[in-house]
Amino acid sequence: MTPREIILEQIDHHETTPIPYTLGFEGDIPEQLDNYYGSADWRGWLTTYINHLAGIDTVQEKPIDELHTRDIFGGIWRHDRRPFHLVEPALKEPSFENYEFPTADQFYNPEMANVAQQLRNGEHADAFNVVFCGWGLLEQSWRIRGYENVLMDCIAEPDFYGELLDRLTDLYLSHVQQCADVPADAIMFGDDWGDQRGNILGPDRWRKFLKPRWAKLYQAAHDQGKLAISHCCGSVGDIMGDIVEIGLDVLESVQPEPAKMNPYELKRKWGDKITFWGALGSQSTMQFGTPADIRNEVKHLRSEMGKGGGYILAPAKDIQPGTPIENAAAAVEAFCERA
Repeated sequence: MTPREIILEQIDHHETTPIPYTLGFEGDIPEQLDNYYGSADWRGWLTTYINHLAGIDTVQEKPIDELHTRDIFGGIWRHDRRPFHLVEPALKEPSFENYEFPTADQFYNPEMANVAQQLRNGEHADAFNVVFCGWGLLEQSWRIRGYENVLMDCIAEPDFYGELLDRLTDLYLSHVQQCADVPADAIMFGDDWGDQRGNILGPDRWRKFLKPRWAKLYQAAHDQGKLAISHCCGSVGDIMGDIVEIGLDVLESVQPEPAKMNPYELKRKWGDKITFWGALGSQSTMQFGTPADIRNEVKHLRSEMGKGGGYILAPAKDIQPGTPIENAAAAVEAFCERA
């Protein structure tokens, strides 16, 4: 089977050999691995199961000076910190008065037509092709209003917050429509609904504000014959049933460290209804385990999460700067089954 066929089999909940994987890197980790191995030959060990295509830039930041950028909604950011930092939100008050909301045509990406033609010409045919629509509804709302303001808006200004999310949903539906002519396998969204403790808005407010709007977006992807994938950091344990109900096909990240996110428990309860992509701890095993711990956990994930299909192996986050290089190498060798 091709890598694409293996991914599709997993999403259809059929076991495969091998278990597909993705393994990404941030910062200078690849260069450190070149030095560790004495060459870049290790890069050839990796199989591209999932190919990320050009997608929709949902923030469109432009530089103001050496430190600051302004996004398309009007928010000002600085990027000399990790993570990047919101300096000034676009909407300082819960009102749209005198505010010009971006329109769909401002997000048009002409590269999408080229990508569509490449796929029709048979390029990337062996890989599972994904179009990415970046920052999601909750994330974009706090980019516009500021994080603390959004948490207050959903309680003190629910009508305003609902309108903000409606405007964003309409905009994101136009993003999905822009993908209609791209013969990709899936559309991937991203929205961090959770933190280490649980759902950021709480399950009830997530169901009120986000669930019906994400249901529309997943359905729009399905209407194109594409699968719906969502990246989500943090804990989503309290809303797994809701995520399944609204038609999410693949949940990506699956951080094992937050509350109610033991991947083996999630697999036991929901593994026949949704595909999990991730689950190797980036806050724990990758950073603080030994190379042997990493090899053992990858083996365990393959054997347990792979039962009955519905699993794509990956670290919960790309291998991060500061990861011990021996641990990064252990992950490469375990994923590529060279250890």
